[in-house]
Amino acid sequence: MKRRVAVTGVGLITPVGIGKDATWSALLAGQSGVGPISHFDASDYAVRFAAEVEGFTATDWMSRQQARRFDRFIQLALATAKMTFADAGIEKPLEGEEALRAGTMIGSGIGGLPMIESTHATLLERGPAKVTPFFIPGVIVNLASGLVSIEWGLQGPNSATCTACSTGTHAIGEAFRLIQSGKADRMICGGAEAVICPLGVAGFAAMKALSTRNDDPQAASRPFDKDRDGFVIGEGCGLLMLEDLDTARERGARLYAEMLGYGMSADAYHVSAPHETGDGARRVMLNALEDSGLSSDTVDYVNAHGTSTPLGDRLETEAIHQAFGEHAKKLVVTSTKSMIGHLLGAAGGVEAVVTALSIAEGKLHPTINLDEPGEGCDLDYAPGDAREMPIRAALTNSFGFGGTNAALVLGKV
Repeated sequence: MKRRVAVTGVGLITPVGIGKDATWSALLAGQSGVGPISHFDASDYAVRFAAEVEGFTATDWMSRQQARRFDRFIQLALATAKMTFADAGIEKPLEGEEALRAGTMIGSGIGGLPMIESTHATLLERGPAKVTPFFIPGVIVNLASGLVSIEWGLQGPNSATCTACSTGTHAIGEAFRLIQSGKADRMICGGAEAVICPLGVAGFAAMKALSTRNDDPQAASRPFDKDRDGFVIGEGCGLLMLEDLDTARERGARLYAEMLGYGMSADAYHVSAPHETGDGARRVMLNALEDSGLSSDTVDYVNAHGTSTPLGDRLETEAIHQAFGEHAKKLVVTSTKSMIGHLLGAAGGVEAVVTALSIAEGKLHPTINLDEPGEGCDLDYAPGDAREMPIRAALTNSFGFGGTNAALVLGKV
């Protein structure tokens, strides 16, 4: 028999705030976290803006030695993990049987690109003897999970996902299955990403994937709008604490939501473009719904992948119609990316937290910058102001390069 799984803690570091409360209040207020790039001099770049995390000082959350040795995505993960454990009411590293039954699943779509870039410059300028021995552990994807495991004494599953922009959602889904099947009682999971660096911005710009609205950055991320022209690159981290529901209730944990279903699919079509019919997106939503045991008409809200790309937003809308049928017209669909940009491997983690908060509080943030829906974008995307509404169940989507898709279904406990 499958065990029930609850969300008992959340943590967020995003372009609109450090911490759950700061981010959530900014999202409900419709605030944009997009602005000119400050991490490096982007004056000669085709794209000169991004959604950066402001005000984050690594040494507020870890030792100076740790901050120096590890890439920014790992720093963000360590800080967000501390928030998540605190939010879940866990104040010290786990011990004994509790530690053996707890694990971590934190992914990154790209990993330590800024540190790779800077270390390569050191190699070229100063030679191989000057490359730090901490370079490899400082950049590899699984070290976010590894360091959280070490810091909190988590001796159960310790793994990571790396599936482009589906990373965070896959991490949460795999952690959910480990608890559901009895392999663990508690998992901290999600995604972290920080690649707003010269190579990262230049690479995505070369693909023509990014918005080029340099004259008005805060209006650049405009999912489902007729004038959308690409996504805005962002950074951050979103983590959840998942627990066996019975265990969580026994210790009196706060219950944000119940994790109900997880779906995966592949487009098997193109390196970066979604399937021309939206079929992969349709199937991943149906797979998640089937796994949850819910009928489609019990879902009230979809936190869309909604990246602000001309093709992606239209095809996701079409896929929602295909998956939900007539009920699609009754759904509220929002894009968190309209305010925080696309956090790549961290997007799914942040958006799952947002979905859990929406269920817990009965509130939905708006989709900003939606002045006039584009062709084929005909759902209720909640433009304008935040809404209050009871949410029985919600679905959140993530789609990644390589045609990798993931979706989660969460519900009221």
